[in-house]
Amino acid sequence: MRGEGAGEWGTIPELVRWAAHRYADVEAVVEGRTRVSYGELGARVERSAAACLALGVRAGDRVAIWAPNSLEWMVAALGAVSAGAVLVPLNTRFKGGEAADVLARSRARLLFVTGTFLGTSYVASLRRAAGEGPGEGPLPGLPALETVVVLSEDAPTGFCTWKGFLASGEDVSAAEVRAWSAGISGASPSDIVFTSGTTGRPKGAVITHAQTLRAYDIWCELAGLRLGDRYLIVNPFFHTFGYKAGVIACLMRGATMIPQPVFTVDTVLANVASEQVSVLPGPPTLHQALLDHPARDAYDLRALRLVVTGAAVVPLRLVERLRGELGVGTVLTAYGLSEASGIVTMCRRGDEPSVIASTSGRAIPGTEVRVVSETGAERGPGEPGEVLVRGFNVMRGYYEDERGTAEVLTPDGWLRTGDVGVLDDAGNLRITDRLKDMFIVGGFNAYPAEIEQLLGLHPDVADVAVVGIPDTRLGEVGKAYVVRRQGSVLTGDDLIAWSRREMANYKVPRAVEFMAELPRNASGKVVKGELRSRSR
Repeated sequence: MRGEGAGEWGTIPELVRWAAHRYADVEAVVEGRTRVSYGELGARVERSAAACLALGVRAGDRVAIWAPNSLEWMVAALGAVSAGAVLVPLNTRFKGGEAADVLARSRARLLFVTGTFLGTSYVASLRRAAGEGPGEGPLPGLPALETVVVLSEDAPTGFCTWKGFLASGEDVSAAEVRAWSAGISGASPSDIVFTSGTTGRPKGAVITHAQTLRAYDIWCELAGLRLGDRYLIVNPFFHTFGYKAGVIACLMRGATMIPQPVFTVDTVLANVASEQVSVLPGPPTLHQALLDHPARDAYDLRALRLVVTGAAVVPLRLVERLRGELGVGTVLTAYGLSEASGIVTMCRRGDEPSVIASTSGRAIPGTEVRVVSETGAERGPGEPGEVLVRGFNVMRGYYEDERGTAEVLTPDGWLRTGDVGVLDDAGNLRITDRLKDMFIVGGFNAYPAEIEQLLGLHPDVADVAVVGIPDTRLGEVGKAYVVRRQGSVLTGDDLIAWSRREMANYKVPRAVEFMAELPRNASGKVVKGELRSRSR
């Protein structure tokens, strides 16, 4: 299952050059008033690669980027990868110490960093975290880091501006860039994606060029992404889904990319209307907020035709509203994780709304999915267990972490995801929770995501998360953190009483706390640790 021209790309730089030629005059990126064609994007990436080579970046060197979604992010990242570097995207919600930790562990040689974002100076936070040490570069606490490029017109002494960086490559010819790129193979690592770290210290999943290209060619085929689509990329680029199901997928099909650095529903609505956006992947909360916006009807959203979402909880009502109220022709759900190139299962166009809402679809071609018990025994349809994945998409391993790799990769190639799931008779996977999130109520296994799915059916519940809290009699019970729908006067007692009518007693939350919004990381995942700490 490969797109037209796919045989011509064995590596990401080959894909960039192919897209620049194939879609030369097609609009590639829209960012405010800036509009760039695929031909121009290819030229900019080549200049970025030339600058990387001029700075001494060579095959296998790690190059990091710590910045929000933007045209410069794409050019910097694709340029580094075209020079043979291994890309290390950093979470934009990291604090300085967290970013410095990943930079130190990956031994990044070059860093691209935004100036100020969401009121924070990333350079200042890095200086506080790594401004002292034995190194001779701009951040002495990071000895391996030789150059820091600030993606702006100004940079502190010792740092490089974006314009200055690009100028440094003027003496490197296009032929030299292409010669270096030719030395990259499909088996070469293309990126190290550090996990979101909601359950512990982030680990770096090593993914190759070939894995990325095969996985997202399949994604394009299953989703139906096509030439002429206009794709609003709200998912952050540091996350596999934003970068690969966004940038890489658009390069494959010639879709126009509209990067949005911060999620606000007003900006999404404005972009969808003004740019006639046709493709809008994102978490369920994004689409829920769009549907519930009081001024939604003032925006022309008729161009929207494709939504891809994914989470343990995707209310059936959400799928029905996207189709019925907005006329979205294709709504799909999917499941993936960084350790499996970001994609494991996906619904197919034509699947029933109930399948799309209640499952994450079936294994993608070239991938196997199993559900097993704690002892490794195969679970039958409808029986919960840990989800295991094997196939071309499974990472090489965690970067320089043999012990961590051995914990999740079995000798025969199965990846232990740490997710609890159920397969149906048709092979559709329903993720019920993280193993670490499960709690036990009087001997019964309670899966928060399953309870959240049920609570989400209440008409006054806009968003919900459930965690286990200690209980003297039952060991643990559920506590629900709830965001009410606008104008609702729902009480905790009301919701508990409703729950007793709708679910088994052990699943019923014993406590309810209302919040204005749930704490989420930049990937859209609820930070359950923060909720648990509120309950102590």
